[in-house]
Amino acid sequence: MKKKLIEAPLYYWEEKSYMMVIPNKPDEEILKKGIDRLKANKEFSIIETNYDVKGYIEVQIEYDKKRYEVGFYLGDICVPEYYLTHHFFFDREEKESLLNAKKAVTIFMEFGNDSKKSFHLQLKIATTLVPDLIGVMDESGEKMMPKKWVLMTAESKTLPSARDLFTVQAVQGKHNKVWLHTHGLCRCHLTELEILDSDQEHFEQHYNLLSTYAMYLIDKNGSVNPFESAYIGRLINGYPVVVTCKSWTEGILEYKKLKLGGEKDRREGHNSKTSIVFLYKSEEDEQGDVLSKVSLYDELWGENPLFFFSDEETERMRELARERFAYVKEQFKTKENTILIKIGLPLKEKGKFEHIWFELIEIKGNKFKAKLTQEPYDIPDIHTGYEAWYQLNDVTDWIIYTKEMAISPNNAYLLEKKM
Repeated sequence: MKKKLIEAPLYYWEEKSYMMVIPNKPDEEILKKGIDRLKANKEFSIIETNYDVKGYIEVQIEYDKKRYEVGFYLGDICVPEYYLTHHFFFDREEKESLLNAKKAVTIFMEFGNDSKKSFHLQLKIATTLVPDLIGVMDESGEKMMPKKWVLMTAESKTLPSARDLFTVQAVQGKHNKVWLHTHGLCRCHLTELEILDSDQEHFEQHYNLLSTYAMYLIDKNGSVNPFESAYIGRLINGYPVVVTCKSWTEGILEYKKLKLGGEKDRREGHNSKTSIVFLYKSEEDEQGDVLSKVSLYDELWGENPLFFFSDEETERMRELARERFAYVKEQFKTKENTILIKIGLPLKEKGKFEHIWFELIEIKGNKFKAKLTQEPYDIPDIHTGYEAWYQLNDVTDWIIYTKEMAISPNNAYLLEKKM
């Protein structure tokens, strides 16, 4: 008889969201000054302050008609170097400053029902408490966030992407095996997600699947059950990608002779609220809860499998592209840059649009002229090379190609001058 596996209780960084704000020059008055700045901030209200709570300061904050209990304290910090290797960009000087940091203000809070709004609030609190910050370590998400990104995101009217709330880590084992797992979802009142038995050849496709599924669950704010099915993509042959998950205590029983991500690898972690992702191959399998491993589709991913954005993420991207369109106008002055703008073209069916890429060729005030770079799928009257004038409300996304890199609304902080 097999030993029954038991899910461990949540760790402290899973129950609440923990961020460590690294000041440029920490001093003994940093918390007192920070409280004064919190009280002066017009974006939220301090309802109550308690200075004698187990060695930390606790405040009640009212933000957007919701109340949050937030604690913070000054303590030691040691930044793991691998935290600096995620999708954010850090220059050499920035990395050295963060790796040499000794003190940080830790901010912890329980997320409300809207995880993106809670995350956004925590960033606002961070920049208010420590305006001279050099970076923020997201302990719950196991990543470091650069100063310019934190400041720009905290000031933004648009919420952060669900993608900013978690990381996907890849652990490599023997025989090219890879174990993918998330960090940051438990604080969103969700389960962490994993893909077992991946490998070096296919882990990028599995990584994209895991990220898409995690974003979908965050965007739905608890309105969907992660243990039911979700249609999140399409393979090169048009076959649907329908995913579900099982708690790790049940899911690993689907694997025989598991070498990586098994019970032995979970003695020090990855043993609380975390679930393994599976596929449903058909409606019959879904109805009968017949699970298939993600590796089943390894020969069908192709170079560009199609993963879907949720309606919530599509709208967020549109709002952010418009909010940060000033960067497009500024970078258009540099003639070496190439700028693409995604335009939402109306279809015959009311309320439906085809979102398609144009190249920016001229700007006049609040209008711009652009040239179509690809053939539309559902609009027969225009073709590649078609030119027309548009305005900001038509924009759904943009990319600026400079000599050094590609800039999108999400990483526009890279265009900010040194702070």
